[in-house]
Amino acid sequence: MSKQQLEQLVQTALTYLSQTGQLSCDVPRIQIEATKDKQHGDFACNIALILAKPLQCPPRDIATRLVRALPVSPYVDKVEIAGPGFINFYLSSKALYGVISDICVAGEKYGSSTRGQGKRILIEYVSANPTGPLHVGHGRHAAYGAVVADLLETVGYSVHREYYVNDAGRQMDILAASTWLRYLVLCGETVVFPANAYKGEYVIDIARRLKEENNQKFYVISDKVFRDLPLDEAAGGDKEIYIDAIIARAKELLGEIHYRAIFDKALTSILKDIHDDLAEFGVHYQTWFSERQFVKTNVVDENRKALEAKGLVYEREGALWFRSTDFGDEKDRVLLRSNGQYTYFANDLAYHIHKFERGFDYAIDIFGADHHGYVPRMKAGMQARGIPSEQLTYLLVQFVTLYRHGQQVQMSTRSGSFVTLRELREEVGNDAARFFYVMRKCEQHVDFDLDLAKAQSNENPVYYIQYAHARICSVFHQLSEKAMNYEQTEGLQQLARLVEPQELKLLGTLGQYVDSIHSAAMQYEPHILTNYLRELATDFHGYYNSHPFLVEDSALRHARLTLILATRQVLVNGLKLLGVSAPERM
Repeated sequence: MSKQQLEQLVQTALTYLSQTGQLSCDVPRIQIEATKDKQHGDFACNIALILAKPLQCPPRDIATRLVRALPVSPYVDKVEIAGPGFINFYLSSKALYGVISDICVAGEKYGSSTRGQGKRILIEYVSANPTGPLHVGHGRHAAYGAVVADLLETVGYSVHREYYVNDAGRQMDILAASTWLRYLVLCGETVVFPANAYKGEYVIDIARRLKEENNQKFYVISDKVFRDLPLDEAAGGDKEIYIDAIIARAKELLGEIHYRAIFDKALTSILKDIHDDLAEFGVHYQTWFSERQFVKTNVVDENRKALEAKGLVYEREGALWFRSTDFGDEKDRVLLRSNGQYTYFANDLAYHIHKFERGFDYAIDIFGADHHGYVPRMKAGMQARGIPSEQLTYLLVQFVTLYRHGQQVQMSTRSGSFVTLRELREEVGNDAARFFYVMRKCEQHVDFDLDLAKAQSNENPVYYIQYAHARICSVFHQLSEKAMNYEQTEGLQQLARLVEPQELKLLGTLGQYVDSIHSAAMQYEPHILTNYLRELATDFHGYYNSHPFLVEDSALRHARLTLILATRQVLVNGLKLLGVSAPERM
């Protein structure tokens, strides 16, 4: 029996008390928690203590009324009032053994629910600038976002996965200029590479393909490129000013058509690499949303006009500002620069408004922890346009640090000295990468131990869980080899034979799966599921090491095999939600 089922019993009792005039206040959220000490029952509810103040009534009196109004359930053996007014539920044997029947009937659908009622959620995650390969930090965003999306879908939401392609703006211009300079080197020119350019090997690869396909088409002597430019950082200048000057010179010398050809070559090459990398990592999207195409529409203009109509935009120093401080932001934000160009914030705000104009009920953005200061201004923009801020959720993912042989692996994105997601997957495998990425809360830093992720030992959590599944499969292989029979129907009828402590512990843990899925989904915390699967694997391994399954007593054999078969199903379902395989042999 799940916590949700108990919540429904309590809700029914509260409704009855309200309808009969015994309850006259708003009812807060009902909280049911598993007890730590089974002497106090299996679950406890504190609703009577919460209602004591608004009802101005002793909590034990409220608890007494609630217990009397509780519907009879075959899954509840008894209910007691404890301490100041806690309501303790003791589950019946039917509830304990009934979970096995539920798992066997539902199969791969076990754990699913309709709690989300089909409400539409758009989840945006990764959305890395297409200026280079995905690195290990992006990998955490990908794994976390994919699991959160799948969890929400499992509990009844209609989930749309979207990658926002930042294919416009300065960073893309830096990539295009970097590619062109590498192309010039391949054409025989001597180039001192700018401090603020992209220096990774991947840029050289793109430039090489550019030259193979176009020969000297984009060639310009380096003297024309670097003549009369401001100083770069190494010469005492400003690297930002210098790279902007390089971009301007590239556009001037190449012309719009040739510059756009280089820009598009770099963009499509990296975007394809990102798309392939994520697909191989088991991460897929319904939409790849282009910023460049979006800003060509009138949506950004319409959003600015809507804010102006509400008196929330003013002019200062030739620029247009949004009064975001009216909605709790620390300072007002520029929408339109004095040069007539919209800011990234203006485009992004319009994009988020557009999410809701497309009919989504909620939007979830999974961003890096460095976006912490960006949240208030976006929330302000939502409120200004009449969209409740609670409909937009920001989940900020902390950084990943790799360790090999106890030593930190050094990385720098701009210099190109970083570990790509592809390299990580090739070293530890998709399963370990997906699991290790979601083992912690998203706001917690992750120290990724490469050696542990590759270890075939009990210390490696993903191996430990997968080994539990493989062990169960091996039992059924042995069943066939020994020519012994198994009947699930008979097993379900003989579940009362499961009385050993290890069996009861495993049954109890299986009964917590539905609640774990619900909590992991609604709290956006996949680590709840990873922790649950580790506990389930521990309980199974303990059972495996304590009792034989293929016993001569056929009734007991059928019962035990049904129990471990249900365990295997839950392991498969849970691992699938994490994007992790369930191998039959290890």
